[in-house]
Amino acid sequence: MTGIFLGAAAAFILGLLVGSFLNVVIYRTPRGENIAWPGSHCPKCGESLHWYHNVPLLSWIALRGRCAFCREPISARYPLVELLNALLWTALYFKLAPQLQQPGLPAILYFLFIAATFSALLALSMIDFEYFAVPDSVNFFALVTALLAAAAHAWQLGDWEVLVTALRDAALAAGGLWLLAWLLGKALKKEAMGGADVIVAGTMAALLGLPGFFIALFLSAILAILPSLLAKDTMIPFVPFLSLGTLILYLFDKPIYRLLEQLIYG
Repeated sequence: MTGIFLGAAAAFILGLLVGSFLNVVIYRTPRGENIAWPGSHCPKCGESLHWYHNVPLLSWIALRGRCAFCREPISARYPLVELLNALLWTALYFKLAPQLQQPGLPAILYFLFIAATFSALLALSMIDFEYFAVPDSVNFFALVTALLAAAAHAWQLGDWEVLVTALRDAALAAGGLWLLAWLLGKALKKEAMGGADVIVAGTMAALLGLPGFFIALFLSAILAILPSLLAKDTMIPFVPFLSLGTLILYLFDKPIYRLLEQLIYG
């Protein structure tokens, strides 16, 4: 039991560090900037930040949400993303704890690739909220890490059919959604769905399988109904709801499947 909680603490800290990097991706990628160079700096005054200004979560609190040089406010999005990603990695650790108890590199890689996929979906969601568009680089990164997670899981189980199934499901989900978007576009004579949604669909299916993909898609639509009604004529980004639906089903797949069986079969 102590080992599990130590592992969860490690996942939380690692999630904080990755969350700090996600902030760089979220800020720079839509602007076409290099995510590696130059180093971290204040977007208001341009001063380069010292390492102690970049300690995830703690630096923002210590600086009271302001730049150490110009004292301009620092967006609360930065600590929020770091905390969300840390909680995300911790939740995924507890979800995958049984697999992680098995020693070996495949189990560790499986967890890291799964966590990286959901971190990428978090970054996509934040970017979509602000720009109503998502960068292909981050979107394809999520798809690749989801497939790498399937490869690591197949290695761990000694069953490469797991990877083949993930590749098939990702292709069918992405291809099916693209075909649906194309048909709707012809019927409505306007773009019915963004290409980004098609790539996210492939990521969802690689993580969840085809039955899970359709359930997560339905769940995402349910989650998006109320914000869409409240927004009225304002555009609502759908990638955050796809990501949230995928996360909910991934974490709580067994109780959700049991509930659906009871509703269908009584």
